[in-house]
Amino acid sequence: MLSSIPMGSPLTAQPIDANTTAEPDYFSSPAIPSSHPPESSKSAENRQNYSRTHSQSPSRAASKGSGPSSLTLQLRKHSNPPSTLPSREVSPMRIESKYTVVPDLTISTPTTTTTTGGDTTPRLQATDDEHRKISQHIGRLPIPDLLPTDITPLLSNQTLPTYTIPPRPDSADAHSTTRARLEARRAKSLNKRFRLALHSSLDHAKSATKPNFWLDLLSRSVAVLPAVFLGLLLNVLDGVSYGMILFPAGKMFEGFGPMGVSLFFVTAIISQLVYTFGGSAFAGGNGSMMIEVVPFFNIMATQIIDIIGDDDPEGVIATTLAAFSFSAILTGIAFFILGKFKLGSYLCYFPRIILLGAIGGIGWFLIETGFEVSTGMNEEGGFKYNLETLEFLFGSERIMALWISALALAVILRLITAKIHHQLVFPIYFIIIPIVFYIVVAAGRFDLKHLRATGWLFDVGDEHVPWWKIYTYWDLRRVNYMALLQIMPTQMALLFFNLLHPPLNVPALAVSLDQEVDTDHELVSHGYSNFLAGLFGSVPNYLVYVNTVLFYRVGGGTRLAGFLLACVTVIILMVGTAPIGYLPVMLVGALIFVLGIDLVREALWDTRHRVSKTEYVTILSIMVCMTIFDFVVGVLFGIVLACFFFVVQTSQNRSIRAQYTGDTAMSTVRRPSAHRRYLQEVGRQTAIIKLQSYLFFGTINHVEQTAREMLEAGRWNHNPIRFLVLDLSLVFGVDLSASEAFVRLQRLLAAKNVILVLCGFSMDSSVGRALASVDLFDNDNVEVFAEINEAMEWTENVYLKAWFDSIKEEQKVPEAKPIALPGRATMAFSMGESWQQSPRRLHIHDVAGRLMRSILHESEPENDDIPEPAPTLMKTFSGYESDLTPMFFVPIIRYFVRVPVTEGQQLWTRGDRPDGIYVVESGVLRAAYHWDNADDISESMVSGTLAGELSGLANMPRNATVVAEKNSVLWKMSNENWALFKEEQPGLAHRWVELILRVAKSDYDVLISACSRR
Repeated sequence: MLSSIPMGSPLTAQPIDANTTAEPDYFSSPAIPSSHPPESSKSAENRQNYSRTHSQSPSRAASKGSGPSSLTLQLRKHSNPPSTLPSREVSPMRIESKYTVVPDLTISTPTTTTTTGGDTTPRLQATDDEHRKISQHIGRLPIPDLLPTDITPLLSNQTLPTYTIPPRPDSADAHSTTRARLEARRAKSLNKRFRLALHSSLDHAKSATKPNFWLDLLSRSVAVLPAVFLGLLLNVLDGVSYGMILFPAGKMFEGFGPMGVSLFFVTAIISQLVYTFGGSAFAGGNGSMMIEVVPFFNIMATQIIDIIGDDDPEGVIATTLAAFSFSAILTGIAFFILGKFKLGSYLCYFPRIILLGAIGGIGWFLIETGFEVSTGMNEEGGFKYNLETLEFLFGSERIMALWISALALAVILRLITAKIHHQLVFPIYFIIIPIVFYIVVAAGRFDLKHLRATGWLFDVGDEHVPWWKIYTYWDLRRVNYMALLQIMPTQMALLFFNLLHPPLNVPALAVSLDQEVDTDHELVSHGYSNFLAGLFGSVPNYLVYVNTVLFYRVGGGTRLAGFLLACVTVIILMVGTAPIGYLPVMLVGALIFVLGIDLVREALWDTRHRVSKTEYVTILSIMVCMTIFDFVVGVLFGIVLACFFFVVQTSQNRSIRAQYTGDTAMSTVRRPSAHRRYLQEVGRQTAIIKLQSYLFFGTINHVEQTAREMLEAGRWNHNPIRFLVLDLSLVFGVDLSASEAFVRLQRLLAAKNVILVLCGFSMDSSVGRALASVDLFDNDNVEVFAEINEAMEWTENVYLKAWFDSIKEEQKVPEAKPIALPGRATMAFSMGESWQQSPRRLHIHDVAGRLMRSILHESEPENDDIPEPAPTLMKTFSGYESDLTPMFFVPIIRYFVRVPVTEGQQLWTRGDRPDGIYVVESGVLRAAYHWDNADDISESMVSGTLAGELSGLANMPRNATVVAEKNSVLWKMSNENWALFKEEQPGLAHRWVELILRVAKSDYDVLISACSRR
């Protein structure tokens, strides 16, 4: 590399052994360059020797090598600078670099060592144009030409060496011209991978005259012959089996079986070449016709016959061939669009049960076709479910022998593969069948003509049918374009089914072969192969999973093997269809029966314990509908049925995740003990419903019914509610029906004077927009909050404010210190409005009278002379011991220091060392808790609560970040004062710790409960 050469330093190099020169494997998949291997001691010694020689005489050192490098020759050539640009030759399969000596220059020329061993030197360049050529390889990006004044990353902050040639005098802007030439070259490329493959092939073709090339190519070809033979065998078996049934049975297409085989081989060859020459990341991928399209092709041909009529056979055949080719073109365009715009993953959202039903339907069609092929059933329309077909199958011993022999061979194969799981069982089994058949024919001296006449051999006529005969039926003037338009629904169903295979096969193949692939890139290659197949008048194709896996396991995982498979398939195509006349009918029938049975088993038997009853009914219904009516009707029916069962099943799922009441689901606000006990009692009037998943017409009914049950007379008399809180934090969508159900629910609650509280979403979210679209938020008794903690905080503040406002009015008690967080100014209800006649207000008045009398005693005259923080401590601990009085805390207040804080001031951060225990006299503090892999949670501390008590007592790092949410007054017991307190009054200190632990236990119970509800 140029970057490894210091400017101005002496050049070192190693000799190049011409005897070890070898060519890289440009048929195989692109190799990944490896790092430089460690040099041997001999190499190091040689480098030192050359370095010493060069330091004495560079010219003499250069002559000791095996020959000058290409760059040396170029430099000698340009000793008198001509008007040309320098070139930089890069070997395509570079794995490690060695250097040759260039006299009088401080730059090295890379040579390469391939995986097969040996060094290759850059090729000698004879013309000025060749100086600008760059050797490329499959999968490698082209390396742009370097200009004389380019700043290159290979030479940090340096331009190219001074030996480079300036631009031609007649060139005004050589730099722009060269770059424009490169950009134009890139713009003309349709696909970089194919362009690079072509350049690499041309580049290496010049090396084909070397003996090592042909020997190496021959050895690799021999090594992959078993895989090529297996791939050819699979192609022949599939081609004969499914190409013969490509056209429907009947007089219109009588004798078209061999031509269907030709179409099979044409599309297989095209797809194989596309995948081999860089189209697919699977170097040994096998391309073949989509055999699942056969039922759709039969349907389209039958529809065309019905549209055009039997009196125009030429028009029917031309239109049918055009329909087949158009399906390949349409499939190719669809694949290309999906891959180009990265849409392949969206096909995975299609319901699997519909695909299974379609697979089962195709399998049953193939079983029907197996009976047709085995028995020679040539009636128009093929296999039919009527009495005549039953009599035909069982009315003759010869007919019974024909289809029973084929079906028995298929069953025997599956019995064998149930015991033996080797991949070669399948091809070997079908090789043995014709061998045994002709042994029996030779032993019994049966006449082949008689066997053809009786249906044991295919009768393709005496005339040799060339592979290209199918193209003689092409006549665009006879194509009925109106018929093509009328069969578009079947084309769309065919396209839809074709698109489902590669997104499923490619990832499965990548897992089986342990290879990383880009599914979208594979879809693009499928687009090319299908589009080209359509232009050549053939049928859709794809990358076959089973054939590719077998091909790899037998040693065919290289592009050379794939190329040879395409070549031998071309030879089979050129031979023509004459050998088909010697194939036993039972062989082809058995192949069709095997695939049909496998597909039906996959759809019905393998899924019997894997799917639900409704899904199994869907699969079976699709199969029945496709068999009785039509493939298109069956797929559409399956989609409708799957949607119906989806709605039914989803509606059965609970959209209500949990239900709480306000006494167990409190906010994370630290309140005085009396306030908290009061809120736990009255919190029963707050009902909380946590919703989940997507709310639509099938699930919202359960939510509405649950709310109605809360308002029924029996339940209302037992526990009337004032707030209904709906937590939508786990809801990711609401449809129109569900939104309108919320409006109905709001009206129902308003009739009972119950406030609807919505939380867990933002107004600009999908849920917020859906509810706003029905004007739900315009109602007076609807409140909206971002999260449930804020909603519960608001309802608790309403309860507290309603009680204290009523006490102020009744007893003329001065307003107490702030007991609730500042929230909305709207009042949900007032205790002064005839609370004696309201069960809900009566309950609140009774609870407050029992539990909150200590608040009223705060303003009694005998307590006015007690200094702070004793009244605040009394408010904090009074709920935990009944015999506490403000005088109990008087001996403790001397250990506290008053600390005023302003809004936004940070007291401590998570991880800080504790500086003491704080008591909140007034204001609000906000603590933010942060845990790894969990959502953050906040906690508020109001007047009459503690802050930092546990970490202060334990002298452990703070577990939260605390900030003053508004101007506050705190009382601090520092660590020093706490130590002094324990020393001077140990008994009181012990009781002080007990009180703190009781308060902390209550506060952390609420915090943990809030965390568990998330």
